[in-house]
Amino acid sequence: MPQAHCYLHLALTAAAILLVVPLAAAYPWQVCGTTGSFTANSTYQANLAVLAAALPTNASSSPDLFATAVVGAVPDQVSALALCRGDTNATACSACLVTAFMDVQNMCAYDRSAAIYYDPCILYYSNLHFLSSDDNVPAASTDRINLRNVTSEPARFNRLVGALVNATADYAAYNSTRRYAAGEASFDQEYPKVYSWAQCTPDLTPAQCRGCLAGIIARMPSLFTDRVGGRFLGIRCSYRYEVNSFLHSPVTVQLAESGSAGAPAPAMEPTTVTPAVTGGGRNHSVPGTVLAIVLPTIAALLVINLLVWLCFWRTRRSQPCLACQNPTPAAGTENIEIIESMIIDISTLRAATGDFAESNKLGEGGFGAVYKGTLPDGDEIAVKRLSRCSAQGVGELKNELALVAKLQHKNLVSLVGVCLERQERLLVYEFVPNRSLDQILFDGERREQLDWAKRWSIIHGIARGLQYLHEDSQLRVVHRDLKTSNILLDMNMNPKISDFGLARLFGRDQTQGVTNHVVGTYGYMAPEYLTRGSYSVKSDVFSFGVMVLEIVTGKKHNGRHDDDGRRSPAQDILSFVWEHWTAGAVPEAIVDPRMGTGFSRSDVLRCVHIGLLCVQEDPADRPVMSSVVMMLGSDTVSLRNPSSPAFYGRNRISPTSSTSSGEYTAG
Repeated sequence: MPQAHCYLHLALTAAAILLVVPLAAAYPWQVCGTTGSFTANSTYQANLAVLAAALPTNASSSPDLFATAVVGAVPDQVSALALCRGDTNATACSACLVTAFMDVQNMCAYDRSAAIYYDPCILYYSNLHFLSSDDNVPAASTDRINLRNVTSEPARFNRLVGALVNATADYAAYNSTRRYAAGEASFDQEYPKVYSWAQCTPDLTPAQCRGCLAGIIARMPSLFTDRVGGRFLGIRCSYRYEVNSFLHSPVTVQLAESGSAGAPAPAMEPTTVTPAVTGGGRNHSVPGTVLAIVLPTIAALLVINLLVWLCFWRTRRSQPCLACQNPTPAAGTENIEIIESMIIDISTLRAATGDFAESNKLGEGGFGAVYKGTLPDGDEIAVKRLSRCSAQGVGELKNELALVAKLQHKNLVSLVGVCLERQERLLVYEFVPNRSLDQILFDGERREQLDWAKRWSIIHGIARGLQYLHEDSQLRVVHRDLKTSNILLDMNMNPKISDFGLARLFGRDQTQGVTNHVVGTYGYMAPEYLTRGSYSVKSDVFSFGVMVLEIVTGKKHNGRHDDDGRRSPAQDILSFVWEHWTAGAVPEAIVDPRMGTGFSRSDVLRCVHIGLLCVQEDPADRPVMSSVVMMLGSDTVSLRNPSSPAFYGRNRISPTSSTSSGEYTAG
């Protein structure tokens, strides 16, 4: 592809991507707890269900849109707190909290404590009794930064923001029984207004509220210096400031341009304008209400400037430019707000990665390299840098951005942001320190780190993530490229499914799709997908089954045979496991010897049994992931006997083309 044509293609792609980013990518933000976990169908889960049924109604019917509750007895007691923002009405509050209870139990599955933040509401529950304290529960708080810097008079801007946030905090603590305030200040031509919001839970005294806010505002210099927006969200108190309006009621605090606090505006009750309730890819609109959407100026300019750049390029080539005739984005403005929060400057990412230094490279795949980086606030990130002029890479970028931003679960890798600048196409993810499962599992020495408890936890976590993709999220997603290299491990060896470039989105009633362009990794592809291009959630189940057997045996499967047609146990794990299963020599003969002897024979046997059920020839014979999770979580669930796995006893299957990495494409 000629270079000029390549850049035009990238710019057009960038414009398309900017317009399809979903609104829900900014929220929800979840903070999963570290106070232990509970099991399915336990007393603790039943107590959570009681809270989920009662708390949204209690909060939305309260004059302060606030409620707390305690259910059950120790050790299964659950304490919970729900609060809606001061400019939210009762209907939106109830809808937000109902969604919060559903989403947080997917994102922080089986955690005894968890917090979740949306624009209209927050929810926190824990097995610790926190309600008698005015502590902001640091372990459940989160801070979010707008990575764009102010370019005009940053010192004056910082002083103005400090004065505005503190004045808003004062009003929330001392002048509002709801402990809520909204503020506004004038700045300059680049950013005419700065907006703020502060709120505490209404059960705090004025002094407790102001003390809580003072504690988190004190962190502003280290978090938000020179930034055009930032927020700190906590259980007891929160604040936020932005250069674009995010408020849904008149302001109660107004500052003069000098930054000195002026007389607060008269307090007013929130209007009936209802903000969008977003979460996990959902948009909940409330019948009979009006949704007010403010178009962020900077985000609009990003899109328009991109189109203007296209026109300039095409003008120099003496070719007409359709974009010049209508520079206004065609997509709805509801998608623009999230663009601002996700766009990260190239200068920030270059600084974070040492200008994409080789020493920071985490790995490289068919569509580009991944680099480790550290943002100014100290957060570690992984930056996926797609290769230029790769048509398949463009497809990957659009797919990952559209899908991953809508998906939120503790066993899925989180998308942090995107950069489309200077011909770069960068996806920014949370950094997962132990990298991918294959780098440990198939390393002769490192796999000793994976004892049976860790391996079982990894299997269970992958299963939960897949159940969310297939059944529990608002979307139904078929991953199509599940393999050990796409399973990342965090610092506690918890698994996170990654790389959604080949994923496909299904409608609620859709069960399968067919393609004549089979793309995936040989050895993990289900037989119906490899031979006929038919894919479904059951083809993902097949890939999961292969991974289960790999995790148990410590051997990598690629589905091949020796040149003389005999099966090779070192390569054909399905046949290797099946032959030992039928001989009754499981698990002693197949378990990874590097795992040691500290494992439960019955647990290993059950995992092998489930793995074999997942790799059955007929998709109808494979279980769905919710059944797999139930089988893994309970010894009382009976398992049917498996038949021989797919490909068993066949001659070698030769793909029409394959790469050294094992990726396979058939036209």
